[in-house]
Amino acid sequence: MSAHGKLYGVGVGPGDIELLTLKAARLLSEVNIIAYPSANGGESLARRIVAPLIPENAREMPIAIPMEEARDAARGAYDAAAGRIAEHLRQGSDVLFLCEGDPFFYGSFMFIYERLGSGFETVVVPGVTSLTACASVLGRPLAARNEVLKIVPAPLPESRLRDELQNAEAAAIIKVGRHFDKVRKVLCDLDLAARACIVERATQGDQRITPLNDMPQGARPYFSTILIYNGTEQWR
Repeated sequence: MSAHGKLYGVGVGPGDIELLTLKAARLLSEVNIIAYPSANGGESLARRIVAPLIPENAREMPIAIPMEEARDAARGAYDAAAGRIAEHLRQGSDVLFLCEGDPFFYGSFMFIYERLGSGFETVVVPGVTSLTACASVLGRPLAARNEVLKIVPAPLPESRLRDELQNAEAAAIIKVGRHFDKVRKVLCDLDLAARACIVERATQGDQRITPLNDMPQGARPYFSTILIYNGTEQWR
């Protein structure tokens, strides 16, 4: 294994380049091969976040990931990407894989790690998550003292969303996108809408914060997280 290159999974945070860790910035300047996911072959947010720090001589490896509910196409894309990365590692070259937020918090790097982590020396560099970034820009703690915080993916079926949220003291709903209408209906039915705020593109230049009740009908807030607080702590 020592003759092989190292694989680095690097979290680049939610959007503000100044939230990048010192370790991530250092590795960007040292590792010559930089891979990153590209949704449906379009622009990579992970790359855009760190673009000013990518050396001119870096070899870039964009990885097109199909954004489909069916998982077969994405699995195939990760299989192919892992094969390309493994070739470089076997030749002794280090490879750095950029990941939005944190690599192991719903991050794309987990799929590369599953395929290559047991065969090559792998270093995972944590990053600021969208969840903590949203709480920061909203100026509201996620939860306090002994309260339980639930992290709920919006693609869940409506009945499961309702079950998870109906007794939640605090919750963060992620991956909202095209599921916004379903999520809004559940929150309204549970009388939680007035306690919910939507943070879009947290820490980025076009960041927007909107109380759920102020979001226009028919809106589709992509790159967003909904934070809900239904507890009793006053945080004082």
